[in-house]
Amino acid sequence: MGSFTKVIELRGHIIDSLTFPKVLDEILDHGAEYETEEIAIGKTRRDASYARIRVTAPSEEILTRVLGHVRRLGAEPVEEEEVRLAPATGDGFFPEGFYATTNLPTRVKHGGRWLQVEDVCMDSGIRVLPREGRALCVKMSQVRAGDPIIVGHDGVKVDPLRKDPLRRGFFEFMSSTVSPEKSKGLLIQEIAREMRDVKAQGKGKILWVVGPALVHTGARDSFCRIIDAGYVDVVFSGNGMAAHDIEASLYGTSLGVSLTAGKILPRGHEHHLRAINFIRSLGGIARAVESGHLSSGILYSLIRREIPFVLAGSIRDDGPLPEAITDTLEAQRRMRDLCRGVSMAVMIATMLHAIATGNLLPAAVRTVCVDINTEMVTKLADRGTHQSLGLVTDAELFLRELAGKLGG
Repeated sequence: MGSFTKVIELRGHIIDSLTFPKVLDEILDHGAEYETEEIAIGKTRRDASYARIRVTAPSEEILTRVLGHVRRLGAEPVEEEEVRLAPATGDGFFPEGFYATTNLPTRVKHGGRWLQVEDVCMDSGIRVLPREGRALCVKMSQVRAGDPIIVGHDGVKVDPLRKDPLRRGFFEFMSSTVSPEKSKGLLIQEIAREMRDVKAQGKGKILWVVGPALVHTGARDSFCRIIDAGYVDVVFSGNGMAAHDIEASLYGTSLGVSLTAGKILPRGHEHHLRAINFIRSLGGIARAVESGHLSSGILYSLIRREIPFVLAGSIRDDGPLPEAITDTLEAQRRMRDLCRGVSMAVMIATMLHAIATGNLLPAAVRTVCVDINTEMVTKLADRGTHQSLGLVTDAELFLRELAGKLGG
């Protein structure tokens, strides 16, 4: 082996969380070797553990790669080096070798101080504002020429989320796996308890990411009950959900199928287009609510209660509705702004919007993903939203049960 060496250390509940063996696996898997110089294991569940590990790699490139992977698990070099900054050479791209963020709490050392990175989310870079003593997580599209961007891994600390060893609730126990065989009643009961706790203690906002299936399955009335009960603070969706919600209010159908009789109505396939056209003629959804032309449904409830929402458009949208944001970067910016202060997120029957939102959320946000398709629930976790609790079930069943438990 070569002489490229770095000593790292781990602190916290690194044994019961399996962080310690995961770090060792990462070192070996990426072509380096390790020597455990010191390890102290806590005697009780309350006690933290400590490990000091020497990592040796055959090249500086491999060592840098190893450090990048183990830092995501909370391992940090013993030396406290300052971050290295490089100016962006143009708008819309990072300098070569930029530090790519995770969704975990991150600190950077600059000017002899440790700065907490603001608005942290995955797949971004970090811009430092030296005069203000701040560090900001920035998306690639937000970069401007001359911005001081962190390059490399020196001076960056990632704080992994620690499971509270004293908390043994059902939510915590079941959040590690995805299975259609989970006890849905108990999970929904725990989700309702979490929501009540968020509201009672003022812990933050509850974000909902919802797809058209809420309307197709007849779940919108239950969702409106949850809105009216005060458990919805922000909603992300697309043009499709809004169009079918309005179609249901105006024609009693979704995709032309009667929501009461379950039958396809004559020329029902035109209803969503006619609904969009009608709203466009009025100048928008808000105008339709103000004028009394739209008096029920999800969008009506959101507007009436002044709850912010983002309808992020796509290339397949009909219309679209005036409130749909067709500029994807603008939609992302609006969503990211509204993610601030969110402490719990519920994603139902919408793969693309769920994954997009997961990319914007810090790992500390309690996230619930509900879908009838197991693949969708697991894909969210595979894309980096590891904190997500997966529930495989029908949207209507979930929302009806949840509304009942919330008293909506």
